Amino acid sequence: MNAATQYDARPANPGWLKRAEAWLDERGRPAWIVAMVLGFIVFWPIGLALLAYMIWSKRMFGKSCRSRRNSSANAYRHSFNAARPSGNAAFDAYKMDTLRRLEDEQKSFEDFLQRLREARDKAEFDQFMDERARAPRDVAEEDSKEDA
Repeated sequence: MNAATQYDARPANPGWLKRAEAWLDERGRPAWIVAMVLGFIVFWPIGLALLAYMIWSKRMFGKSCRSRRNSSANAYRHSFNAARPSGNAAFDAYKMDTLRRLEDEQKSFEDFLQRLREARDKAEFDQFMDERARAPRDVAEEDSKEDA
């Protein structure tokens, strides 16, 4: 999936739940805990639902919301900005060519890593087979030495 298709998939106007989630994420784990406590005070199923959501989304026991927001949300936001046209046709053509080249380099690197993993697996398997073949020979040699 390239940056242009990611941009098309992004909702133009997120709902109030997504906006509330983003607002709480900006303020971190304490804001989520305050919202949960207030939910228990107002109507206990709301607090229970918030607690379940916090545990399910790893906001309660995982890394803080702020670090998650900085790492994934910013990368997500920048990928959308990369696909947005600037209005300058020459620059947009250069940008698309550069993005295409980077995608090709990424695919080449991933292919290289796959070949490297396969070569390592083959070397480990060959070593295992050599050791396995050597074990019966060693036993046979020891038996022949004992007989002599």
